Amino acid sequence: MLGTPGSIAGTVYGTIVVMGAITAGSEAAQGTWRLAAIVDSTVLVLWIAHVYSHGLGEAIERERRLDRAELVSVMHRELAIALAAVAPTGALVLGALGMVEESTAVWLALGIGLATLAAQGARYAALEGLGRMSAATSVGLNVALGLVIVALKAFIAH
Repeated sequence: MLGTPGSIAGTVYGTIVVMGAITAGSEAAQGTWRLAAIVDSTVLVLWIAHVYSHGLGEAIERERRLDRAELVSVMHRELAIALAAVAPTGALVLGALGMVEESTAVWLALGIGLATLAAQGARYAALEGLGRMSAATSVGLNVALGLVIVALKAFIAH
């Protein structure tokens, strides 16, 4: 549903990056098209940085350059970071197209981020076989991190 078990960390990281970019760029962006571009370019740069650094680390461990298939494997493994931007960017595009108010699009994108963080916390808890209290803690910590970002957005906007 929301990726493979190995993609939880990348999805959480990417979602936090997306929410941070929305928060940081929403006041200066002058429109949701520009904000979507800021979000996507930020996520793309960080995805490339992750691919490069993980590829470099694997090459050092193997004591040789990675071949094409190994590099593609690293790119695929880190793809969850970039994919985390798809749904929030979709919300921003709805605002850019005038289908919803631009401010609604921004808050919708942040809400998608919160929902993603909650879902990933729940996936982690299920995969680890955590009990109800531990599962609630996992979801709660993920959502709390997202709410800090949302609070920053609310603070910046007012």
